[in-house]
Amino acid sequence: MNIALVAITRGGKALALELADRLDGATLLVQAKGQKVAELIAVNWHSYDGLVCIMAAGIAVRAIAPLLQDKLVDPCVVVMDEKGHHAISLLSGHMGGGNDLARRVAELTGGTPVITTASDTLKLVALDLWAKEQGLIAPSQEKLTASAALLVNRGELHLYTDEGIVSLPPGLTQVREPEQADIIVSTSTRYADGATIFRPRTLVVGIGCNRGTPVGEFEEALTELLTDLRLSKASIRNLASIDKKNDEPGLLQFAADNSWQIEFFPGEKINTLNNVAISFAALKAVGAIGVAEPAALLSAQSNHLESRKRKWKNVTMAIARAPFSLSGQDPEQ
Repeated sequence: MNIALVAITRGGKALALELADRLDGATLLVQAKGQKVAELIAVNWHSYDGLVCIMAAGIAVRAIAPLLQDKLVDPCVVVMDEKGHHAISLLSGHMGGGNDLARRVAELTGGTPVITTASDTLKLVALDLWAKEQGLIAPSQEKLTASAALLVNRGELHLYTDEGIVSLPPGLTQVREPEQADIIVSTSTRYADGATIFRPRTLVVGIGCNRGTPVGEFEEALTELLTDLRLSKASIRNLASIDKKNDEPGLLQFAADNSWQIEFFPGEKINTLNNVAISFAALKAVGAIGVAEPAALLSAQSNHLESRKRKWKNVTMAIARAPFSLSGQDPEQ
């Protein structure tokens, strides 16, 4: 995290200098002659992940008020008194890391972190942070906010998942039926929209193709496959193929259009697998026992095929599922 330190008084600047030496990633911002502190903050607003403002909270609030956009893009802001007695997490406490930053600077000064986010004060999971830690794709911000509010007001959310569970954080309770759930963690699209649905990125799409296959054919094939299997496109982690396809324009464009990485494997690596059916067509074409299925399994580091290979005119696809289990939130977070 890149952190900016801003101070006004002599004592505040002395504390800022001390923190600049002891806090990883910290930079002390210095006002130019005649420059107001609000101007200094505004100029640097988008250059740092977090700001530590050593000044009265009112001054900090008035300075940042015109700059605020959204908690997903605003830097976090911590306000601290010049004696270092209190570090107040003022803005972007969860996703922006303000709560953690307040704890860090308070530890350095021997002060007290002041955390006002409801989930923290009630010792419940921070739903947005937990989803991020688990690698889950969150639903719309509106639904995420509504679920977080329900958690705070009720003290509990019912969770259904068809994935594994190692543990769950405070405030989340597993239920056996999706109809009972407030939130659902699943790759499947078969569940109703009543619950807030989080998508684990556990699906790896293995792809084989003929030379010169246009990008549209990849998209059409995948859409048909996902529709038939009732799987969410949001749960795709990456694509996989044989290294002989690493210069295939249509395949590369298909991945780029969807912001997916492609993992390529040499035929020698593919041929070490003994749990896939041999494709004599693939052996003849690329010298490997297969492409779609073995590439997907190798990339997912799994033996679980969600879909065996399916063939279209110029494209072959298979889907493997990577191992995944939900776990509780790190207590330090």
